[in-house]
Amino acid sequence: MVTPCTHSQTLSEISGSDVFIKFENLQFTASFKERGALNKLLSLTPQQKRRGVIAMSAGNHAQGVAYHAKRLGIAAVIVMPQYTPDVKVQHTRNHGAEVILHGETFDEATEFTQKLRRKRKLTLVHPYDDEHVISGQGTIALEMLSQQPTIDTLVVPIGGGGLLAGMAVAAKGLRPDIEMIGVQSDRFPAMAQLLSRQPIECALYTVAEGIAVKAPGRLTSGIIRDLVSDILLVSEGELENAILMLLQIEKTVVEGAGAAGLAALMKSKKRFRRKKVGLVLCGGNIDFMSLSSIIQRGLARSGQLVRVRVEIRDLPGALAHASGLIGRTGGNIVEVHHQRAFSIQPLQTVAIDFTLRTRGREHFEEIVSALRADGSHVSLPKS
Repeated sequence: MVTPCTHSQTLSEISGSDVFIKFENLQFTASFKERGALNKLLSLTPQQKRRGVIAMSAGNHAQGVAYHAKRLGIAAVIVMPQYTPDVKVQHTRNHGAEVILHGETFDEATEFTQKLRRKRKLTLVHPYDDEHVISGQGTIALEMLSQQPTIDTLVVPIGGGGLLAGMAVAAKGLRPDIEMIGVQSDRFPAMAQLLSRQPIECALYTVAEGIAVKAPGRLTSGIIRDLVSDILLVSEGELENAILMLLQIEKTVVEGAGAAGLAALMKSKKRFRRKKVGLVLCGGNIDFMSLSSIIQRGLARSGQLVRVRVEIRDLPGALAHASGLIGRTGGNIVEVHHQRAFSIQPLQTVAIDFTLRTRGREHFEEIVSALRADGSHVSLPKS
């Protein structure tokens, strides 16, 4: 599907760049992975189609392969790590694929996939290190430059490198002067480390699990080395903030990988100032519990959700008095924790932890000032 690519007035004003957003999270399976999967499946011989295909994936690639294999009448086997979230497993099965859960890690699932491929004589649809897959992902750049011809810089997330490599080949073929920038989580900087000849060292987890790849592609790394200007790294907090910005400003839901481009843009505003920057929201498959936590953490960072400890005399009506004072200053009490038995406070004194919704940090300071002026001792409880 040709997805929209629109100018974001608000993000442009915030960043100092002209920002154009490609909404790949609006694909049927909510990810760009459909493109490469379809291109690979269309390249198969009649015999390969009869035998079927196999892929290893923990999410988006699995759904893309399963969806288009069903459309084309090709049997698909998808190997996923055994602890893959059930929602991703069910979505893949709903597209008609045979799902096999094997191994605790993606690497273990990959090793099993190769063994099963040989045993059943299936064709592998690799998630990124395949010429047809790379070419399929490159169609995003063709669409973007057709939809928004003034774009002069493309900022693209990197996992194994299929998306960036494909877009770089396509974009540079049309516009040799266009600048290609990659983005990785600083917890999974494998491609950046590989290209700078450093040992590959990655963490255990990132909110951008879609680009949490420890083994970059052989084909993709060569293309990226030749055609990409730089690879920027972004932190977990920067990724979470970008997810929230897209939710609040563009009213669109993205996963961590989908927010990586905006995270890099906001981190390096000076570098991109006055440029016409194209961002790819490469996927929208985020777990609702994770999204809920990101929203809560974002509210806490902005001062709109706060905790405050108020020490008061342990007398009848004291809690109601403190609560009333908070209400009169415009604070909204979300939660109250009030106990006596396990306190280290002096007798006849009690510490009450309030969780509050506020209008921001300045409003929170107003509430604290009012409590202190009333004679209460106020502090921030330790997390």
